[in-house]
Amino acid sequence: MTNDTAITALPLASGQWALDPFHSSVNFTIRHLGIAKVRGRFERLEAELFVGERIEDVRVSATVDLASVNTGNADRDAHVRASDLLNVEERPTMTYRSTRVSGGGEDWTMEGELTIGDVTRPVSLAVEFGGLVDVPMDGSRHAGFEATGEIRRGDFGLDFAPGLLGEVVKIQLDMQFVEPKSA
Repeated sequence: MTNDTAITALPLASGQWALDPFHSSVNFTIRHLGIAKVRGRFERLEAELFVGERIEDVRVSATVDLASVNTGNADRDAHVRASDLLNVEERPTMTYRSTRVSGGGEDWTMEGELTIGDVTRPVSLAVEFGGLVDVPMDGSRHAGFEATGEIRRGDFGLDFAPGLLGEVVKIQLDMQFVEPKSA
């Protein structure tokens, strides 16, 4: 990783980048019974990427609709939404707000705060910059990112069924953002 104090120019145009929701996803993996992984995703999310002139000016924020959980099993999804797990009636969203971005080239680190319900904890994400491409259909420019990290369920009060469900939830975000028109 490159020392963040040496990074002054960014490979992205300054401004407010819009999320391309059709090419973005929030995915997770959790152990079941300690022997297998259950994978899922959240179908509805909003995110913003603000790029300034310097790395210190970069800001990312995201809101995930927790009721949009999809593990490929409707009964399991209903249980995940219920009061003993996510409790989407009282905690409808999960939010992330970056506090610091560092790195360079293809490899970056984003520090931030994840909030589920009334609990906020620091979460670090390893970010891979996938690059920039001009979309031939409309001339827009897209930037792609993959971010990975993990959280501990207990840190957010999601302590249902220890031993049945793993404590660690691995997170993978695949995100595309569209360059501002004024760039």
